Amino acid sequence: MRTYLDCIPCFYRQALDSARIAGADEIIQKKIIDELSLLIPNFTLEATPPEMGRVVYSLVGKISGIKDPFKKIKENSNKFALKLYPKLKQEINNSENRLLAAVKLSIISNIIDYGVKNSLNVVEEIDHLFQGNFMINNENSSTTFKYNQFKESLNKANTIIYLADNAGEVVFDRLLIEELVEGLGKQVIYVVRGKPIINDALIEDAIFCGINKVAKITSSGSDSPGTILKYCSPEFMELYQNAELIISKGQGNYESLSEEDKSIFFLFKAKCPVIAEDVGCKVGDMVLVGR
Repeated sequence: MRTYLDCIPCFYRQALDSARIAGADEIIQKKIIDELSLLIPNFTLEATPPEMGRVVYSLVGKISGIKDPFKKIKENSNKFALKLYPKLKQEINNSENRLLAAVKLSIISNIIDYGVKNSLNVVEEIDHLFQGNFMINNENSSTTFKYNQFKESLNKANTIIYLADNAGEVVFDRLLIEELVEGLGKQVIYVVRGKPIINDALIEDAIFCGINKVAKITSSGSDSPGTILKYCSPEFMELYQNAELIISKGQGNYESLSEEDKSIFFLFKAKCPVIAEDVGCKVGDMVLVGR
């Protein structure tokens, strides 16, 4: 997916939010915005938003001196989600369709995203959702929630590459992976980012959340808020090129891989008008679409 003009104000907001989370004072914040203003004219709209995001967050880290400003946020997200794990598992156990329930929970968790908005109330948002019955308004949509197609693709694959998104979400991904492994007998390789970027999951997050109990964990080698293939490691590229089926979590992975000619299913919540229009859904919809 290419970058749109509407993405540019978002880059400024992300830079400012990240600088503030890093603890930068107003002078440093202004310097970051000034430097970003010099870089914006060189951005091509043909690049994906995560490629530009990579430049933005690299700039924040360089000027602020803080390479992982979201580290504490990630730790708190992981701990919060792990506390919910028994309740979430019970929801799946009580469901008439375990796989569908796990898919819904994985998508719902995609609101844990500090790159899209300043999600200071994300804990409250999740807690509010869990007080309901987990219904997804567009779950019967043939264009934006292709569950039957997803099941058909699962039946054809033995090994699944699962591209992670954010810390905290990892616990919800684990629930879906458990259904894939224990319920369907699949092998899963869980792929996280190679270096800190926003609140995206790293290997340490995956291990803390227990993914290693049900899947192999590896890194894409990328330091971008998406899976930009030219920045990924040779080891990951070999996995990617030979993949039978890829589950791609989150907007950043959709933005960077939506035009790839691979068997990929994208799971995320549409949190931005630009992406919602690209997918053909409304902001707030839960999305399960494949290629």
